Amino acid sequence: MQVNSGSAKGRKLQSVPGNLTRPITDRAKQAIFNILMGDVRDSRWLDLFAGTGAVGIEALSRGAREVVFLDIEPLAVRTIQHNLAICGLSERARVLRYDALEFLRAQPDQPFDFIYVAPPQYRGIWLRALLTIDEHIGWLADNGTVIVQIDPREFTPVALDQLMLDDQRRYGKTMLLFYSRL
Repeated sequence: MQVNSGSAKGRKLQSVPGNLTRPITDRAKQAIFNILMGDVRDSRWLDLFAGTGAVGIEALSRGAREVVFLDIEPLAVRTIQHNLAICGLSERARVLRYDALEFLRAQPDQPFDFIYVAPPQYRGIWLRALLTIDEHIGWLADNGTVIVQIDPREFTPVALDQLMLDDQRRYGKTMLLFYSRL
């Protein structure tokens, strides 16, 4: 696993020890940024269930202004901090050990341009996170995008009040869902 483009291109990222996380494949990560094209520069990201931090680090490497990384697991938090340091990107990042769903229920202080959701699989957490974002839409900027990474077997269409599914892509055992504000 490595950074694909930008200021930290080619830097190898450390994995979280054990099997607590499921890192995104380089192929799926590259697909996200190919789809987003130039929208990353100067954007704010919220990387929920951040694991290794690979997606947020890729965003920073490509010119994102700020990324807030959330993970409840102490090993993941340490791994994200290490990966940011080896990429020289710590200054534009905040790493919080926090429950993502609890965080989303709070009053947002400033909206994010992108919210990346990649929780543990097969527990329905992605859907709870998406519904919570929909209920607390202030977390997402007016032209913002929520990107969800799940196993295709987890996908269930859902009725949302503030978000709509714009695009979905499948890359082997990874499905990417792109939601925007209505």
